[in-house]
Amino acid sequence: MSSVLYDAPGPRAKLRNIVLSVVFVVLLILLAWWIWSTMNDKGQLKWALWQPFTTSAAWTTYLLPGLANTLKAAALAMVIALPLGAVFGIARLSDHRWIRVPAGVVVEFFRAIPVLLLMLFANEFYVRSTGVASDERPLYAVVTGLVLYNASVLAEVVRAGILALPKGQTEAAYAIGLRKSQTMTGILLPQAVTAMLPAIVSQLVVIVKDTALGGVMLGFTELLNARSTLAANYANVVASFIVVAVIFIVLNFALTSFASWLERRLRRSKRSTGVVLAAEDEETNPAGVGGTFGTGAAA
Repeated sequence: MSSVLYDAPGPRAKLRNIVLSVVFVVLLILLAWWIWSTMNDKGQLKWALWQPFTTSAAWTTYLLPGLANTLKAAALAMVIALPLGAVFGIARLSDHRWIRVPAGVVVEFFRAIPVLLLMLFANEFYVRSTGVASDERPLYAVVTGLVLYNASVLAEVVRAGILALPKGQTEAAYAIGLRKSQTMTGILLPQAVTAMLPAIVSQLVVIVKDTALGGVMLGFTELLNARSTLAANYANVVASFIVVAVIFIVLNFALTSFASWLERRLRRSKRSTGVVLAAEDEETNPAGVGGTFGTGAAA
């Protein structure tokens, strides 16, 4: 079935798609076979290398404590970076230059510095200027670096999400006498959250993965750092890398799956209340007044 934007494939196009799909699957199988045979030739599939992961000692001594530290650092960074990013994102939209300009300088400054460098600077700061205990210093440095960088990125996500909303929402809010703060907190932000959610979740996944930088450079005993200790004791470097990679994949997949579920739920609830979700929805009510805006404001 054809439409203005899409033409249904004909018989030749369908055949071509089938052939390309079969070729891709065959190449994927060949790649998997090559990886398997190469690892087997190098002796990386020996049961002795994988057997430690079937015992509780490898998990309770190395992997689970490392995973706990990874989740702890990521959770702290998320809890601090999300509201901080929202504050700076809104500040960049301020009508007051004395608020907008400093917020922009802070965001652009920390967004331009690599997160690893921020962690190293933070670690030196805690070494020279504070009384943080040496065993807790790596955690503080990792969380500080993650917060400074990711709050700056999230600030841009928030700013872009708010600016992407139809202008009619803001104009209609001003027309009924709402102040800018009321418009932002009661109308714009609730609608922008749904549009921003995929980008926010992507940044949260980055936070989880970037905790590994602290293990490599600062000795923070997160999952990847714990893996190196495990591999040194069991002499299974490749196997330990694969297991840790699988753990990260499962962890991030769970995070994105939860976010996808939450996004669908928010979209369903907004549709049921009539909240405008995208600019194209304004076509039926350009000013955003009446049923569409009224229910959106009430939500």
